[in-house]
Amino acid sequence: MEERKDSIHGLNLQERKKGTITGVVDVMSFDSEQIFLETTQGMMTIKGKDLHVSRLQLESGEVDVEGIVDSLIYTEQGSYGNKKKGSLIKRLFQ
Repeated sequence: MEERKDSIHGLNLQERKKGTITGVVDVMSFDSEQIFLETTQGMMTIKGKDLHVSRLQLESGEVDVEGIVDSLIYTEQGSYGNKKKGSLIKRLFQ
């Protein structure tokens, strides 16, 4: 997927339980304890409990998440270890 440099990255988190993230380029992986996203501002790791992606619209760069968020961590672009294997969405539809 081509990266959208013009997409504005934002985060709206309510009560640590429900959030919307914009400027998402790709969803690398997710499970009930971690969500790895590639954003226009770097890699984002969301850690918590009972996490799930409730809405995914990569065309517009938006992701909604739900669950108990314990932490949000940003790292440099391309530092996610499984990047070379392709994104979760690409792997699902191969």
